[in-house]
Amino acid sequence: MTNYADFKAAVEGISGGKNTVLLDKFGNPSVVVPIAKMTYKDVGVGDDTVLPAFKIDGVEKPYFCLGKYHDTLVNGVPCSLPMQTPAVNVSFDEAVSQSRSKGEGWTLATNAMYAAIQLWCLANDFQPRGNNNYGCDHAHAWEKGIPATYGSDGKVNLTLTGSGPVSWCHNNDLSGICDLNGNAWEWAAGLRIVDGEIQIIQHNDAALATADLSASSTLWKAITADGSLVAPGTSGTIKLDWRNSKITLVTDALTGKSDTGRGTGFTSLATTLSTVPQILYGIGMYPKNPGGDYGGDDMYMINSGERVPIRGGGWSDSSHAGVSTVNLYGVRGDRYGGVGRRSAFVGSLEEG
Repeated sequence: MTNYADFKAAVEGISGGKNTVLLDKFGNPSVVVPIAKMTYKDVGVGDDTVLPAFKIDGVEKPYFCLGKYHDTLVNGVPCSLPMQTPAVNVSFDEAVSQSRSKGEGWTLATNAMYAAIQLWCLANDFQPRGNNNYGCDHAHAWEKGIPATYGSDGKVNLTLTGSGPVSWCHNNDLSGICDLNGNAWEWAAGLRIVDGEIQIIQHNDAALATADLSASSTLWKAITADGSLVAPGTSGTIKLDWRNSKITLVTDALTGKSDTGRGTGFTSLATTLSTVPQILYGIGMYPKNPGGDYGGDDMYMINSGERVPIRGGGWSDSSHAGVSTVNLYGVRGDRYGGVGRRSAFVGSLEEG
């Protein structure tokens, strides 16, 4: 493409008008996928309340725009572009800062956004595949992406963004979001656990440029058994514990607090709650259909200290990678060659 107008027209033509290209304040293009507002009822997990991803600063939003691709860097600025090497080796706080640097409306993709896509996929009976077995899909070895990086063993690690087949898109269509299963893990804003206690920044407020996402921020809220948001450390809040060899949602004192990483199949998560509040579905922390088909996706946690999520899985995670996979091992200063990020846009498309 020789200019922005041609690039934008090509993207919208290929996607049937379901993708668009936005310029950030530096003039860099990013391909984004607008995701229309959904309620808990729309995805089969509750009432007519909108999912958290569609409410910001108390106002319901008709859509948010998620980067179609893992971010790559253009002069140090994260951009969503096809056929690029994903940008990795970034800490959580750096990922937040870099995404916000793109200008008004830009944000690091939030956990609420990932959860909305996860619920859409479940409601539409499609689990996207991806690079989760050294360049190919673990169960469909003929589905391959174009190699971008290799390990010391000569195996493919990262593949170029969007270089896989349409089954690697969230909706099994060219218009979909690419590489949510495998390739690079992605930092997600607005969710954490602290000594096992699940804490969130309400709705999708983590997408606000003014939102304080620091460890000491007063925006973090814990969740009670009825779904109310309360101050962290309040008695009876929902925590992740290790009981009967499973990650278990509890409201009493932890029995399995540990610095050891532990994992459970997402569909096999356990709970001691008599009723799971719908907000846990809305933030992707409990399956809407325990025992159902989640493609082998897993949840991982260390319930000691502050742990910030990465989502989706990496190039070697095989069946454990997927759109529902969430890993709560890491701390905000971690940086690894298998962890990147995805930017999003929550402003008006008319202004973007």
